Amino acid sequence: MGLAGQVGRPGPVAGLVLPDYGGACISSLVPALLTPQAERPGWLPQPLRSAAQVALLVLDGLGWLQLGERQALAPVLTAMEGIPVTTVAPSTTATALTSLALGMPPARHGIVGYKFAVSGPTGREVLNVLRWSTRSGDARQFFPPVQAQPHLSFEGVPVAVVSRSDFAGTGFSQAHQRGAREVGWSVPSSMAVLVRQVLSAGDALVYAYYDGIDRVAHSAGFGELYDAELVAVDRLVSDLVSALPPGAVLAVTADHGQVEVGRLAVPLAPEVARLSGLMSGEARFRWLHALPGDRGELYEQASAVYGREAWVATRDEVVKADVLGAGPSPEALERLGDVLLVPLDNRAYLDPGDQGDAKLVCRHGGLSGAEMLVPLLCSGS
Repeated sequence: MGLAGQVGRPGPVAGLVLPDYGGACISSLVPALLTPQAERPGWLPQPLRSAAQVALLVLDGLGWLQLGERQALAPVLTAMEGIPVTTVAPSTTATALTSLALGMPPARHGIVGYKFAVSGPTGREVLNVLRWSTRSGDARQFFPPVQAQPHLSFEGVPVAVVSRSDFAGTGFSQAHQRGAREVGWSVPSSMAVLVRQVLSAGDALVYAYYDGIDRVAHSAGFGELYDAELVAVDRLVSDLVSALPPGAVLAVTADHGQVEVGRLAVPLAPEVARLSGLMSGEARFRWLHALPGDRGELYEQASAVYGREAWVATRDEVVKADVLGAGPSPEALERLGDVLLVPLDNRAYLDPGDQGDAKLVCRHGGLSGAEMLVPLLCSGS
């Protein structure tokens, strides 16, 4: 594994990375794999350009830089052929998995963050996408997933999705995997068997998802538990490679990387919080929603307080920079806040209304290389 050349687009501030929409980005991966072999793009590693069957494994939370720092723990992964690619912005599971399954940037599909603003029973509320809930409860009652995101996954091809059984039928699954065939597992050892069964039945593409690395990083940070999970994941990858039928290729990618934040996660400054009616996004990609008439003052205060440690941008500046992709839909625009804070170091800006948010050790969502660069590795004939 070697990181050569520029990956992604230069960010609006030094040190930040923007997605390579239309190029080597996870939002382009599924369309590339569903394209006839002779027409697949040149940025794909060679085994994927010629593969008749592909098993696409998504390892939630495994960044390119974190893997590169721990190559000895993952000999199977690091021996695979591959390149770094970018995830989307924000570099968060809800947005990235939607972009991956749909083959489009957030500006088009509208799942613009882990949390975004919607119209609820009490007015403007913040939707937690992974739970599909707001302060009013289950959002499926007033904001159905098909309304939030109307596109079919995998370009309308009924691709088998091998994922935890617990995820089947959730609001988020309905929003980003509609039209797919859910193939549930309860323990990771089942994944290789299920993938082999799907490919042996003749499917050209099977999608598998595993979230262990992300869970450990959030709860324990980088350390012995993270390393142990990476070793276990490498064994899982080995099992999947061994289960491939002749001619099939395993592709491994991720939705985002991680940074360890720890005590650098801090509440929003009072002088900024008092001008914010709502907070959405997440702690490393924090949208502030201004109170009526306070948009200009909110931007000024946020710039004064955070201008040296974060990229502080208006919604118009974010759109102009194509952070979420070009030409956002009216629905996507409506879900964004007025001012965005993206820290330039490992800081995070907490939402005081989210008690669980303060407990996370590693985080993602931001535009650092550690979060934005993910692997695209492959093994097989």
